[in-house]
Amino acid sequence: MRFRTRVFAASLIVTGVTLAVATGLVAWSVRAQTLDRMQRQLVAETRLAARLVALRSGTGNLDEETDAIAALVGARVTLVAASGRVIGDSTESGPGLAALENHAARPEIVQARQTGLGIARRYSATVRYDMLYVAVPLTLAGSDAQVAGDPPAFVRLALPLTEVQQQLRLVGRSALTAAAAGLATALLIAWVMSILLSRRVDAIAAVARRYAAGDLSRPGGDYGTDEIATVAHVLDHSVQELGQRLDELARDRALMRAILSGMIEGVVVVDAAGRLQLANGAARDMLGLSERDTGRHYLEIVRHPGVASQIGSALDGHDAAGVEIILNRNPDRTFVARAAPVALTKAADQPGAILVLYDVTDLKRADRIRRDFVANVSHELRTPLTAIRGYVEALLDEAPGEGSARKFLDVIQRHAARMERLVRDLLRLARLDAGQETLDLADCPVAPLFENVQADLAPLIERRGHQVTTHVEPGAEAVRADPAKLHDVIRNLVENAVHHTPDGTKIRLSAEANGEAIRLTVSDSGAGIPQNDRQRVFERFYRVDKARARAAEEGGTGLGLAIVKHLVGLHGGRVDVSEREGGGTVVTVTLPHRGHGLGDAVRAEH
Repeated sequence: MRFRTRVFAASLIVTGVTLAVATGLVAWSVRAQTLDRMQRQLVAETRLAARLVALRSGTGNLDEETDAIAALVGARVTLVAASGRVIGDSTESGPGLAALENHAARPEIVQARQTGLGIARRYSATVRYDMLYVAVPLTLAGSDAQVAGDPPAFVRLALPLTEVQQQLRLVGRSALTAAAAGLATALLIAWVMSILLSRRVDAIAAVARRYAAGDLSRPGGDYGTDEIATVAHVLDHSVQELGQRLDELARDRALMRAILSGMIEGVVVVDAAGRLQLANGAARDMLGLSERDTGRHYLEIVRHPGVASQIGSALDGHDAAGVEIILNRNPDRTFVARAAPVALTKAADQPGAILVLYDVTDLKRADRIRRDFVANVSHELRTPLTAIRGYVEALLDEAPGEGSARKFLDVIQRHAARMERLVRDLLRLARLDAGQETLDLADCPVAPLFENVQADLAPLIERRGHQVTTHVEPGAEAVRADPAKLHDVIRNLVENAVHHTPDGTKIRLSAEANGEAIRLTVSDSGAGIPQNDRQRVFERFYRVDKARARAAEEGGTGLGLAIVKHLVGLHGGRVDVSEREGGGTVVTVTLPHRGHGLGDAVRAEH
């Protein structure tokens, strides 16, 4: 059903119901007013008739008097004796009068006897239609003896209600005529209003259809000022705002697609249900995806277990560390896959996931070239350095005296030894970077470890006049580690402390148990290391300042702490630098107590 038809039908129903109710109310009001008027008029006429009967009593026939009065007032007149016997009636005479029932029990007579006025409406068996009865007591002017038989005690007038029915029929015909005219007028007005309203609604619907078709340009014309106009204005404003947001969203999506298509990294986005939402061109090439795969579950389209594991971990809400993978489609290239959870919508209860694939083949190749270069250069340098050192030692053994030649040979020997240590350290770092250093784990006693390091560095310690003390707390007597590599760690730290503390100061070696870990500490009384430099001291060849470059002149290579960090990490531990209370530096090596986590550390290195 069309909107105009509905409006017209609603208006018609409202108008019809209103006219029907109005007609009913008018009919009821007319009936009530007519009855009231007739009753008041009949009461007055009854009192007048009673007065006439009282004045003319004894002068003639009572039945004839009723006929005369009835002709005057136009109503049925009845005279009733105190006993209830009808002694005169304008509609009956002779035998008919005598046959009338006793009226003593009639409601109007009973009421007139009690209150002086009796009114009743009922069906009359005599005349066979509804009648209005009014009775009043009769007071005769002369003595009762003047009237033969029973004297009249009540005068009753009766009026048929057919007049009321006639007036109601007349009012009904008039009301129906008025209702028909009103209904016709209402139909015309409703039809015109429905057409006007329908045109406005059709105009708004046309604009809505144009919006639905994608044309969001602002329409012309005026909607008016009523509620429909308010709805139209709100709709128009909402659509215009939505259009602006759609334009912004389209620009953002275009920009995002341009960025993603220009990226060499592969990007894959899945929703909380694990279904593919987006994959850029690089990711499609890497994983062998197509446009048809959008909407499918990632386990159906991603064949690599490492990539699937990364996405699954991100969907569980975990930030997984990146892993190196080799894809079946590109076996000669190496990728790093890293996934992270991401909220795709504001109302999302569970996060989706975004996976990024980095092609690190060139980086791996460059790193391998660097390691090979360092290893090769170091290896090539060892041969001439060994020859130089050997011949210098031979010349020193044969050089007489303490002249300039011997001094020059001492300088050559010292720097050749330093270069040899530098080459050795570079080779070791290259092996550590390449994962070629393996662990030979054993229970390593801590106290003998400290003693062996002191014995190795005894000449240097004595020359500098340092005092080295050791302390091993209960529970830290042994640690699960590679004894040789742990020895290198402590030796590097102690040697570094000897070189960078004033002569004659104390160096303390200690060990303590801390839960599931053993803490080995080397502390000195030197100048300390500034806060900003503490994390960088483990970088290769890093110098805090020129004053700390003294080690270079005494044989240091600048790679000791870098080697320490690699060796400690190989054991699954960590190394930290802090400031000693009262001045100085504290270097703490934390290792698993009994080798817990060493397997994971070794696997991470390899």
